[in-house]
Amino acid sequence: MSRTDLISDVFTIIRNASRAKMEDTYIPHSKIVNRICEILKDEGYIENCKEVDLQGQKKIRIYLKYDGRKSVISQIQKVSTPGKRVYVKRGSVPAVLRGHGIAIISTSAGVFTDKQAREKGVGGELIGKIW
Repeated sequence: MSRTDLISDVFTIIRNASRAKMEDTYIPHSKIVNRICEILKDEGYIENCKEVDLQGQKKIRIYLKYDGRKSVISQIQKVSTPGKRVYVKRGSVPAVLRGHGIAIISTSAGVFTDKQAREKGVGGELIGKIW
């Protein structure tokens, strides 16, 4: 089975695992997914992420983070889709929930959070929002 939107599938896996109160979950590996996981870890939305080899396939194991019984990730949402790409200019990078969440932006210089993109003065494709 082929995947048309890998990042959307990854967001769905993370959303379902956090709602099911799972300790960890496995997601498909790619360079951009690995970078998104690093951003989630740096911003405090997940505990850790590791690359593992399961039955000859590379996967990323994500350790979810909870505040008591409640998941730290309230919502994870894909904005850009293969059928409708959403781009933002460097002057109009959105702030999610007035700075309480993050937006993930794919730029020509790499994948950044909304804060990092504003600091570097770059725009790009708005991949998703997390809060």
